[in-house]
Amino acid sequence: MIYATPVSRLLAIGLASAALTACASTGPQLPTANYSSDSIAPSEEYTIGPLDEITIHVWRNPELSADKVRVRPDGRLTIPLVQDIPAVGKTSTQLQEYIAGELAKYIEQPIVSVIVNTPEGNFTQQVRIIGATGQPASLPFRANMTVLDAMIAVGGLNEFAAGNRAKLIRLNRETGKQDEYRLRLSDLIRKGDSSANVTLMPGDTIIIPESRF
Repeated sequence: MIYATPVSRLLAIGLASAALTACASTGPQLPTANYSSDSIAPSEEYTIGPLDEITIHVWRNPELSADKVRVRPDGRLTIPLVQDIPAVGKTSTQLQEYIAGELAKYIEQPIVSVIVNTPEGNFTQQVRIIGATGQPASLPFRANMTVLDAMIAVGGLNEFAAGNRAKLIRLNRETGKQDEYRLRLSDLIRKGDSSANVTLMPGDTIIIPESRF
């Protein structure tokens, strides 16, 4: 029988460590999500997307108002007197200002309010989870959403997932490029390590690879 020498043992340990390191996802790690009440804050203002259901109220002109109107797939909507209003990509404030401007052609100083009743989630404000998860999905972003919230919504990791090699892709609005961050989903989901939970932003994509072993 051949026994490993101390040197060969150290070499084997080093190779194993290198292999494990290679399995880890690359890129910086985001700061841990803060669970304190002080961290609860409004999200950046929602922009209207296709199929969103909205209510448009024109003060003192109920005949010009529209209750629970659906934004068409082409991104437009219609109300009395105004046809084919471009709605997608506008905030509620921007849309009510646009409608007020169009109605001003017919009535004096219209006052318009817009309420988003059922947001379906503009593509730029969805969170996408793909790869080795229970059910890949696109989720409407909501204020203070975390990776844990997203993983619960898609049924967690599947049995083949390499959760600690997962990565998050996020658009850097200053540079226009995509940044890549490490995620430790196995530590979060399977070990309950809350330090692995991070805050999400609209447009984030979570990619979960399968294990190579």
